Amino acid sequence: MQNLTLKDIAKKLDLSISTVSKALKDYPDVSWTTKKRVLEYTEKINFKPNAQASFLRTQKTKIIGVIVPTIIHHFFSNIVEGIILMAEKGGYMVITLCTEESFEKEKKLVKELLQQNVDGIFISISRDTRDISHLQEVINRGTTLIVFDRISKFLSCSNVIINDREAAYQATKHLIDQGCTSIAHFRGGLLPQIAVDRYLGYRKALEDHDIEYRKELVEICQNASEKEGYNNAKKLYDSKIKFDGLFTISDLTAAGAIRFYQKKNIRIPQDIAIVGFSNWQLSSLTTPTISTIDQSGQLIGEEVMRLFLKEIKQHQNNEKIIFQTSIIPSKLIVRESSTRKRFIK
Repeated sequence: MQNLTLKDIAKKLDLSISTVSKALKDYPDVSWTTKKRVLEYTEKINFKPNAQASFLRTQKTKIIGVIVPTIIHHFFSNIVEGIILMAEKGGYMVITLCTEESFEKEKKLVKELLQQNVDGIFISISRDTRDISHLQEVINRGTTLIVFDRISKFLSCSNVIINDREAAYQATKHLIDQGCTSIAHFRGGLLPQIAVDRYLGYRKALEDHDIEYRKELVEICQNASEKEGYNNAKKLYDSKIKFDGLFTISDLTAAGAIRFYQKKNIRIPQDIAIVGFSNWQLSSLTTPTISTIDQSGQLIGEEVMRLFLKEIKQHQNNEKIIFQTSIIPSKLIVRESSTRKRFIK
């Protein structure tokens, strides 16, 4: 029963090779009775389709490569989960790789996936990525590329994002609604684009509510880490600059800031109200719990896979590939770190 082919199965069941192939792929023009015969027999003999032969015939491997900056991040692990759930339904296998925020590693991983002839590459660009020629090569090779969360506006491909600018606007507006009149921002670096958009959303909210923008209240958290949140909180404290609200690039930076302020007996939110971003699990476990922007990683992952399947179908039907940018809704989660009004008599 070793190394049986479709031809062997067809001969045994007295069917054509084409019928056996269609039955295994659940084609609608094959009767239920025939599908049942084929599936029962292939299960009995433990038949496994030859992946190499399938690739030679269809030029498809049914393999997808997913590249994320970090795998331990709650947000990215949820995205991968969403992709895998949808991929399994479509009969695709997923290879998950991590750049560890390294541009050089990102280039290497993309090259390796192309060498594996994957059907698609889904990627969230690392913080260090400035040159996108390796991603343009994916497009040039005819491999489906979909970029999520951290995108480049210079690539002609589909993207899946949240509206970071609007989300940051809502976070900052919430602080204003809580009575904050001087709001600091711990922003990300000049890249990726999400950091820029969150900074612009913060500035727009200040402008719309006639609150002065003060550049001395903006500090950069290049890695969006807890340590950076702590150190920048200390830096503003030592500068004697007064403010009563803080919007941070991530929940980790918010947690770091809160840790510093608690050491200085600064009350959160009475003295400084704080909003983070991403709704990490830790944000609901800290004291105080952290107000944040929730972005559904699983929905992003599912949408990435949906766009991929759509583009594959367009290609199979010889239709023009239509790229699109899907925006997944986000929402403000209000918790203890920002609800100042409960303390106002």
